[in-house]
Amino acid sequence: MKEAARRAFMLVLIIVCLEACFPISGYAAPEPEYQPVTGWDFKWEHDSAHISKDNHGWTKITSFKHLPPRITGAKEVWYRSVVPKLQPGNSALFLKKVYGQHILIYLDEKKVYDTNRNYMYNVNQILLPLSYEDTGKTLSVQIQADKERIGIRGEVLAGDYQILLKQFVKSNLDDLILGSAIVFLGLIMLLPALFIRKSHLRSWLALTFILISAGTMILTHSPLIHGLYNDNGRFILSVYDVALLTMLPAMTFYFEKTVGPGYRLFIRHFRKFQTVYSLFCFGFMVLNLLVHDHFFDLYYFFSVNVLDVLIIVQIILLVSSSIGYVVKGSRDALIFTLGSAVFGLTVLIEMTNFLASKGKYEMFWWKWGVLGFAVALIAVLGQKFAQSRRQILIYSKELEMFNVELQRSEKVEIISELAASVAHEVRNPLQVTRGFLQLLHERSANKEKEYLTHALNELDRASGIITDFLTFAKPELDQVQLLDLAGEFRHIEGIMIPLANLHGGKILLGIQDGLYVHGNSSKFKQAFINMIKNSIEALQEDGQVHIWAYAENNEIVIHIQDNGEGMEPADIARLGEPYYSNKTKGTGLGLMVTFRIIEAMKGKIEFRSQKGVGTEAVVRFSEISCKDSQ
Repeated sequence: MKEAARRAFMLVLIIVCLEACFPISGYAAPEPEYQPVTGWDFKWEHDSAHISKDNHGWTKITSFKHLPPRITGAKEVWYRSVVPKLQPGNSALFLKKVYGQHILIYLDEKKVYDTNRNYMYNVNQILLPLSYEDTGKTLSVQIQADKERIGIRGEVLAGDYQILLKQFVKSNLDDLILGSAIVFLGLIMLLPALFIRKSHLRSWLALTFILISAGTMILTHSPLIHGLYNDNGRFILSVYDVALLTMLPAMTFYFEKTVGPGYRLFIRHFRKFQTVYSLFCFGFMVLNLLVHDHFFDLYYFFSVNVLDVLIIVQIILLVSSSIGYVVKGSRDALIFTLGSAVFGLTVLIEMTNFLASKGKYEMFWWKWGVLGFAVALIAVLGQKFAQSRRQILIYSKELEMFNVELQRSEKVEIISELAASVAHEVRNPLQVTRGFLQLLHERSANKEKEYLTHALNELDRASGIITDFLTFAKPELDQVQLLDLAGEFRHIEGIMIPLANLHGGKILLGIQDGLYVHGNSSKFKQAFINMIKNSIEALQEDGQVHIWAYAENNEIVIHIQDNGEGMEPADIARLGEPYYSNKTKGTGLGLMVTFRIIEAMKGKIEFRSQKGVGTEAVVRFSEISCKDSQ
């Protein structure tokens, strides 16, 4: 009979879910109405009694909004009323909420319902089938309970069986859907755990246990589950306790790993204590089950009374710690605080009401707080993954930069070795050849002098390239001295002004006095002449090269800015590479030498450019004061 009822319930559950998701449109016949059962009387009994026929001790009750206060010594409460007029066909009586462990229902003197729970869960929902012939019969409800909470609360409805069955299912649908969804999400999250990095695995598993435990608590706390599987109620209640004892330390562990261990490691210490206490309660639960609830009162004290206080302490500790981390700027703590505010507020209020009412208050809103908190925990972990991804991108960019620098160093090393071995051998023959060509130039006719002049110029150009090679191969500063930037750049300006005039541009110099660096004057001039020469050659009509310097953060910063043709980002990335140049006859050695000289002076160089706007070179050296040089 019970198995048939369960199958019928499952069929109705599927129909209700389908109707909720896909409502049927079109014409539908109006559903038969149901009506509340009114005119109730109740009385307390000190001893277990059979149904009484007299009217002695009965009290009128007008509403089931609140439970009647239990009188001293009372062991059971009786309710009675008259079954209202029912329609022909299948009818039913729906008691939305009945608090009690042993419940009996009589029609006149015939017992039609009997349920007895031998465990401490006293929330019931009863759907009692009736027939048309039951109209006008006396309905009597006998309730026994060991807890303070006892009686009927909520409406009692009579009407069509199918309509009330849907009401019965819908009243529990939120528990079933919410709990099943959270458990399913937790189980699905176990699969990615096989592929998650070890640094995030513990947090991921903690979140998984939190979700599975929270969903299990919602399911096992539902009156419907206890009503369908009343014979397995002790097991269901034990599953609820195990889920609660698992979720609490998992929640603290998750906070510790994702947000932090708290002030003076309070969160870590509390988590260790909580783990030990959960294991203690779990062992006590197993012992109590083995001895058939012989230690139930003691177990109830530790697993309910003491644990409720620990839950309140845990919420206060986690929320206060997360607020502390929020003040320090932790984004994870901010998300955790928002989620825990929803969860903590609902649980804190409900736990306080539960303790203040001595177990009479029925906790309801906590499961929605769990849902909000679970969403926040998922968001925190997602933020962690996003942060790790950003960190990986940063590491990738740094690795790419190191690879580029390594390639550049390898190229520089190769060129340095070639320059050191070849340059000296090539320069001597060139000098001899130039000497003989110069003698021929002096003794030749005018027509031959023109060719010899071209030959001498090309030899001078080749000699300059070899000089650049030698400078690149050996950039060491032989004579290091204190350089006054203002004086050095005035000298450089005097050298470069004719070239600027030749290209129709001008040089604007703005070097303040009192700026000093360590270096070799000749090499310093060579490096900046190369850069200024490139800026001048990039100028167009009415072009200018602006040079200025200043001290900033113990550094001397030198800017060389032009309003020339500019460069693309790809061109900027290749500056300083061997044999790379934007000029037709350029070799790229000038900037290579510049980079090497500035590097030898322990400086840094950076180029900024925009096509059609201009280019800016920024060079940074360590600041040297006159006192430091003496």
